[in-house]
Amino acid sequence: MKLMSFAVGGKTSYGIVSGDGVVDLGKRSKHGSLRSALAADAIADLMAFEKAPTDYAIADVEILTPVPDAEKIICIGVNYKGHILEMGRQLPEQPSVFLRLHSSLAAPGQSIVRPRISSDFDYEGELAVVIGKGGRHIAQGDAMSHIAGYTCFNDGSVRDYQKKGSLAIGKNFERTGSCGPWLVTADEIGDPSALQLETRLNGNRVQHTGVDDLIFDIPAIIAYVSAAIALAPGDIIATGTPEGVAMGRTPPNWMRPGDVVEVEISKVGVLRNTVVQEL
Repeated sequence: MKLMSFAVGGKTSYGIVSGDGVVDLGKRSKHGSLRSALAADAIADLMAFEKAPTDYAIADVEILTPVPDAEKIICIGVNYKGHILEMGRQLPEQPSVFLRLHSSLAAPGQSIVRPRISSDFDYEGELAVVIGKGGRHIAQGDAMSHIAGYTCFNDGSVRDYQKKGSLAIGKNFERTGSCGPWLVTADEIGDPSALQLETRLNGNRVQHTGVDDLIFDIPAIIAYVSAAIALAPGDIIATGTPEGVAMGRTPPNWMRPGDVVEVEISKVGVLRNTVVQEL
């Protein structure tokens, strides 16, 4: 099942993607948002509406990030073996974790923004996990049962600020990253390590790697993060980007205004954004 959050007529809702349309769950379910449905462990209940007639064409709604009110957006850095090699770094002993703000993410189809104070604007295609059942000190053996589903993520980075100053700033310029277009429930994905990730810049493939190249797999990430931070339903965890980033190329192929960047993950979908210049 594909679940998306959207806005129409000035109101926000969420629903089931069915073909080119969406079934509005906001007016059918007692849960007013996807996050509240996840918190109530109601995914199975929502499946009852899969055969309902669609209420809107997807083209007629504004697609939002899958969980626009997620409590936390947690990101894992340098977590693919190939990316470690292109960055000239040693394999890490534990995951590198940082946080992103909601303001740093654009919705699917919305423009991402190259800051006026930097041209070193990089793409980072990633698989993101959406937490369904929260908890603290989650064991690796139990971690997969805490996942509601998966989505695409572009951890857009302002590299000069990240390298010379602060990782937090380099990752949190407004609308430099993106997430979506929907959440695909875990039952449809099966083993996430079998997924393939591809990033395209203006139609040209720049990243293409299997998720099985992760250094720290998804259960290890969830166990590590939850040892320190209580995870909540709707939390988003971006699992890292593979090799092929602009910074690892000579010369770097930074994103420019007018560029189109797409992150595609098999069985999940395509996250597409156009780059604009900050005025």
